[in-house]
Amino acid sequence: MDLLIEIASPINDIVDQLGANDLPYAIPLHPNLVHFTIGLFAIGIAFDFAGAFYPLEKRVFRFLALPVTRTGFHDVGWYNVLACAVITFFTVAAGFYEMLLAVPLPGIRSVIGQNAIDTMLWHAIGGVALLLIIVAMTIWRGYQRFVWRKDLGRQVTWLYLGCGALILVIMGVHGSLGAWLASEFGVHITADQLLAAGADLQEVLP
Repeated sequence: MDLLIEIASPINDIVDQLGANDLPYAIPLHPNLVHFTIGLFAIGIAFDFAGAFYPLEKRVFRFLALPVTRTGFHDVGWYNVLACAVITFFTVAAGFYEMLLAVPLPGIRSVIGQNAIDTMLWHAIGGVALLLIIVAMTIWRGYQRFVWRKDLGRQVTWLYLGCGALILVIMGVHGSLGAWLASEFGVHITADQLLAAGADLQEVLP
């Protein structure tokens, strides 16, 4: 940990209060919550696609004796998108908290030439934008389920499904920025920072 203190950062003022990975807890929360956001949204859109194409699929389900219904697919789609909207508030909040405690490796650039600060800023802006988009998609999905299409078999429009697929692609690009913060800049990864400082992990880590 002494090697980390040599890196110039205001975080050094509270470094004694932080544990491994420069956090007051053992494992970064943001990357774990991110996977909940991505997984819930992907499942929500995928099951709504399954509900939309149900007329083409139902003979297969009957042949396989699977007791599934179109309403069941859309129920899974709705509740997963709703859960995604709720948990994404915690995902973004944890991301900002851990970004404030980040001590990136100096002099490193990502594969697209960005330094650590630029990568963190774009990742933060993208995270807030995705939160707003997910909330808007959830409101849109709720209106379709309970108002606009409540009497129709297919609860979602093709435009909603297209937007959902596009957002998943954007999530993938946005997630790459977060992945580079860990893999390239060693943010909240003590072992990466020690290796970059030339330390022997077998000697400095317990």
